[in-house]
Amino acid sequence: MSSRKLSTPKAEETRRRILQAALGLFQEKGFAETTIREIAREASVATGAAYYYFPSKEAIVMAFYAQTQEEMQELTRKPMAEESDLRARLKAILDLKFEQLRPYQKALGAVFASAADPASPISPFGDQTQAIRDQSIRIFREALEGSDVKVPSDLADHLPRLLWLYHMGLVLFWIHDRSPRQKRTERLMNRSLDLIVRLLRVSRFRILAPLRKAGVELLRSVEE
Repeated sequence: MSSRKLSTPKAEETRRRILQAALGLFQEKGFAETTIREIAREASVATGAAYYYFPSKEAIVMAFYAQTQEEMQELTRKPMAEESDLRARLKAILDLKFEQLRPYQKALGAVFASAADPASPISPFGDQTQAIRDQSIRIFREALEGSDVKVPSDLADHLPRLLWLYHMGLVLFWIHDRSPRQKRTERLMNRSLDLIVRLLRVSRFRILAPLRKAGVELLRSVEE
């Protein structure tokens, strides 16, 4: 596919329209039930044009993942530059993520029903999403490295991935949260952040070294 064609304003607008039409239909009908033909009709483009930009529904979801991750990298620059408090940094990342995904909450519920299969190409934990996952983990690494909490080196190697898993758990909880303005998710996030930061602040104490070592070994086994 020609990157030159895809970089023109008209091509980008067509691509954006197809992506938005797909997300709307995923929300309305479900991911598995939606067809490329229906997406093309909703976006007012020929079916062949839809396939030109996105050869499959999975490719549309992957484009959404990549787009939102690129946006997050820009959105988090300001709080990372202005704030050193670790809790504030982590909360900023999570608040920005939920605000970014809010218009797509129902659509993500439909997508995640299929993405929950580990073999699915759109699984957030699969091989095909590794590059996007690594970019997200890098944001958590940056939040840790520039913060006021000094994490022991043996734990620091594994912590960004653990925080990414924590944030994915919150996103899944949020997708299914039907409380007003997702207040249950906000309460869970605030309380869990308090606990996480407190644990990290005391993790460097020598008396906790055996417990930390056991935790690191557990993390290694999970990663393997």
